[in-house]
Amino acid sequence: MGEDRRLAAVVALAQGMAAAHTPRESWRAAAFGACRALAGAFAALSVWERDLGRLRVLANVGDRAPDEDEFPEGEAYPVHQFPEITEFLHERWVAGGEPNAWVETARGPAAGRPGYCQQRVAALRRRGRGSCVVAPIVLHGRAWGELYVARSTGAPVFGRADADFATVLAAVVAAGLAQSERLEEARRLAFTDALTGLANRRAVDVRLEEAVERHRAHGETVSLAVCDLNGLKRVNDTQGHAVGDRLLERFGSVLSLCGAMLPGALAARLGGDEFCLLAVGPPADDVVKVAGELCRRAAELELGEGVACGVASTDDPIGPVRSARRLFRLADAAQYRAKAVRAARPVVAGREGPDDPVVRLADEPPRGPAAERRSFRGLPN
Repeated sequence: MGEDRRLAAVVALAQGMAAAHTPRESWRAAAFGACRALAGAFAALSVWERDLGRLRVLANVGDRAPDEDEFPEGEAYPVHQFPEITEFLHERWVAGGEPNAWVETARGPAAGRPGYCQQRVAALRRRGRGSCVVAPIVLHGRAWGELYVARSTGAPVFGRADADFATVLAAVVAAGLAQSERLEEARRLAFTDALTGLANRRAVDVRLEEAVERHRAHGETVSLAVCDLNGLKRVNDTQGHAVGDRLLERFGSVLSLCGAMLPGALAARLGGDEFCLLAVGPPADDVVKVAGELCRRAAELELGEGVACGVASTDDPIGPVRSARRLFRLADAAQYRAKAVRAARPVVAGREGPDDPVVRLADEPPRGPAAERRSFRGLPN
């Protein structure tokens, strides 16, 4: 391959990874770009999971064997089967050498020659491949994993120049992975409350909109429990904001624990002393039961004065729920009532008969100071 074509291949690989929106797309773009750049028939990207002592395959592209899924869930290999990962490469890096790629063939090692690897040779033969080039990926100064490209039996065997080029491609992939990590972290932070580690208001808005759409389309049950942590202002005023933050963190842990009792529930801090649980699928009674357990555990916290909790669910007689805003208003009105009557248990919208005060409060909010309290997180009345 000429220099111009190789440069174009490097640019295409980098652009493909830059255009990826998810980690999976990034993995696939890395493997596909390397496969194309090296005129391979198959390529894979794998990560070294040190804690589990294994090399786990993230993506397979090209001419896959029957046992090679594009994004395999369980394809992993003990690193002791690939000693170059933990021995040869590590020794080279510690000594200041570069993590260069090498070539193996169905007959044994070729260019690069880190040592004969029986498992790789056997895999080549078993899958009808004649040669492979293996390029280690180094990220943040540590071995991250490997890029693997293979050619079919009968195709030209990879040579030294291919191994050198694969080393360059691996460096480009490492840069792309680092960028993907930064973007993923930015996305995570955008939807995470920094103090508690729970989801934030933005995450709830997105998830609830999707959930209400599913409810309207398929009748799926959507339930929202809104909690107001009592006594936070007193703690802040008498013991300081650092202690108040500990109370928020502690309650966040309790909320997370209780949310785990509902499959797929989202535990979130909406801001200040307000939290919520969003559940899609479980019956309303299950959500109310968990909300009751949350109230009980919150009352046992050393700091604070428990929580006021309100629940609204499409399972209950609350009328049509055509928007996320209405379910929010119902849950918030139930929480407002729980706070007003100092309820030790959750107040549930729609469970006090035809003229349920919570539903009336949510659908016909009064004007004045009370209305401002119930204008949920800035939503218009």
